[in-house]
Amino acid sequence: MCGASVNARRKTGTTALFFAAQGGYLKVVEELLNNGAEIDLPSNEGGTPLFVASQCNHLDVVKELVKRSANIHAQMKDGATPLFVACQNGHINVVKHLLQKGAHVDHQRFDLASPLWIASQEGHVAVVKELLAANATVDLHRQDGGTPLFKAAHKGHCDVVELLIKNGASLELLKNGETALHAAALFGQINVVKKLVESGADPHVQNKDGFIPLDLAKDANFDEIVLYLSTARKSYSTAV
Repeated sequence: MCGASVNARRKTGTTALFFAAQGGYLKVVEELLNNGAEIDLPSNEGGTPLFVASQCNHLDVVKELVKRSANIHAQMKDGATPLFVACQNGHINVVKHLLQKGAHVDHQRFDLASPLWIASQEGHVAVVKELLAANATVDLHRQDGGTPLFKAAHKGHCDVVELLIKNGASLELLKNGETALHAAALFGQINVVKKLVESGADPHVQNKDGFIPLDLAKDANFDEIVLYLSTARKSYSTAV
């Protein structure tokens, strides 16, 4: 390496290996490792070469780093792991490989957000399906009490909502004092509202402030949801 320090770091703590992994330069990664690069040397924020390769969807680099015993559980300062960031960005093949190599499917960030929570928020259906197949805890909630279903409902990801419900996600009042139906009604997600009600969500449940989903939709002027929930409440009462 012409006398250069293979582990020299910038002020950010990043190394040549970090940048090679970030850019997806497999041959450079191999050369650096063969010449003594520390595989898990983190940036000041805690990001390792494996983390950034996972973030950028460089599967071949991820495989090489894991093969050479990179720490698959290394955490950023916020607690995010390579699996978490791969789920966040929808990199399904990286997610599959990390899970196959032993990444903890339920490892939570320090705010208690799980890989399933972040994938649900972002609407990455294939990733959600893979995590559920790997036995992710479906109702593992973040610090604020929001579950993956709650967040998917909030964001309007109907396909994710359907998957989570099929895997037993709770439609009941959560630790944050809301239901997924409240979230969908508040943010105008009509298709999610319909899916939740059709799946058995109770439109009469009050949130922590004493409001039912219909109240939230009225306040936000979501007329289509108001009409739907008004009818749904009558039907639900009759059915019960």
